[in-house]
Amino acid sequence: MPSSSTVRKGLGLIRHPYFLNALVRHRVAAASEHTEAIRFCAANTLIDAGANKGQFSLAFRKLRPRARIIAFEPLPEAADNYDRLFRRDDEATLNRVALAAREGSAEFHVADRADSSSLLKPGQGQARAFGVRPARTMQVSARRLDDCLDLRGLAQPVLLKVDVQGGELGVFEGCASLELVDFIYVELSYVELYDGQPLFPEVCVYLQRRGFAVRGLYNQVSTTEFGPTQIDVLFKRVNPVGSTLDQP
Repeated sequence: MPSSSTVRKGLGLIRHPYFLNALVRHRVAAASEHTEAIRFCAANTLIDAGANKGQFSLAFRKLRPRARIIAFEPLPEAADNYDRLFRRDDEATLNRVALAAREGSAEFHVADRADSSSLLKPGQGQARAFGVRPARTMQVSARRLDDCLDLRGLAQPVLLKVDVQGGELGVFEGCASLELVDFIYVELSYVELYDGQPLFPEVCVYLQRRGFAVRGLYNQVSTTEFGPTQIDVLFKRVNPVGSTLDQP
């Protein structure tokens, strides 16, 4: 039987012609479960790290029709789908790279469920929690966010959404100008699903040191194996730009 959250998401897609059209024409289900967080941030720029097929960008565009979207997705099949979905959107830009702490070629682990692919290898926790396992590896281009984008030129508020399956700290460490971001919305895990991934407490401490505080918790996922397993966390900048606490 589908979970209550799945049923609510399905109803949300059916009720909105904009979402339904994307689902029928492009087979992309908008991430409507994130609309509350998107609405709260009221961002004029979205940096979508781990954009996949465009699920989050699609929900964001519905609520912020004139905002700029800058997306990053290294998996070719997903990036192709994103490109088709936003081809006529002049304010949406797709970068076919993985965001990381260092620039260069990187090994990318493609999972048997593509949206669980990562720069980190899916571990036993991922298999036990969700039945997801590694399928193959490929080489992708890895870039630092600072080298891809000048955050000083972006319209504020800026929302950095991060869904990179364990590679969160790499995204943040590749952004020395993180103090120019107003909100960070990131999927975090309580248990290790990928080999060597940072967990919820470690990422929270890291972002606190860089001037952010938890502003909201959304969409907690529980599994039979682990109980509470993942959650989406919204951080808001609390230290003024230029504070000494802005340095990692």
